[in-house]
Amino acid sequence: MFVFYFLVWVIFNGQLTVEIAVFGVFIAAAVYAFTCRFMGWSPAKDLLLLKKSVLLAQYVILLVREVFLANMALLPLMLAPEKEPEPVLVSFHTRLRSDTARVMLANAITLTPGTITVSLEADELTVHCLDRSLSEGLSDSSFERLLLKIEEKR
Repeated sequence: MFVFYFLVWVIFNGQLTVEIAVFGVFIAAAVYAFTCRFMGWSPAKDLLLLKKSVLLAQYVILLVREVFLANMALLPLMLAPEKEPEPVLVSFHTRLRSDTARVMLANAITLTPGTITVSLEADELTVHCLDRSLSEGLSDSSFERLLLKIEEKR
């Protein structure tokens, strides 16, 4: 987090000089100390985030890939006027334990074209799909499998 704060400082300054770097180290240290003291952050959380960074990068790549594939799946539906979409509302339970992972799953579903997460109650998600074909594989998605790996990594 300290490195993140320092990089934000440098980006906001627009240039990197010795003075800006030295002052940025002190500012980043002060903000990091504040974050640790009053917001419940710790160096252990930094280490855990670093351990999970490869899986989080895989998650972002998977999300971009799935958004692209969903766009390609929607093209025939949008360009063929004779093909009528068959909207469906799907409910399923997730195996994810943390609220953060559940929200990441719900957001990934919503960001994927043709699907919108309508409700997230405990471990049950309700998703509206523009077409029945888009609802296939929602209950055991690649998003959920990767998020389960992220959750178990400690």
